[in-house]
Amino acid sequence: MKKLLSVVLLASAAITFFFASPALAGDTASGAKVFNANCAACHMGGGNVVMANKTLKKDALEKYGMNSLEKIIYQVKNGKNAMPAFNGRLTDKQIEDVAAYVLEQAEKGW
Repeated sequence: MKKLLSVVLLASAAITFFFASPALAGDTASGAKVFNANCAACHMGGGNVVMANKTLKKDALEKYGMNSLEKIIYQVKNGKNAMPAFNGRLTDKQIEDVAAYVLEQAEKGW
């Protein structure tokens, strides 16, 4: 009985681990739409019209410690300097999707 229970628990854990979607995966197609409607005016093509060196390009995201979903989500929600906060203007899901889109585009080179 204990052996059977152990096998069932191990199989359940394996299925959960291998088939679970990653945390904060985000829908990049939705993120692209939200980005184009809310972010592109300042960040077209991964650039930054306000602070030219702080782009959304991979090297800049790495340089400024913004190369994770969590960091981008925080920035979008809370804003910083000239960037407005979008918490309350966008849903958590929309912000998560935008963050996933930004990272995907940064990896692709915009």
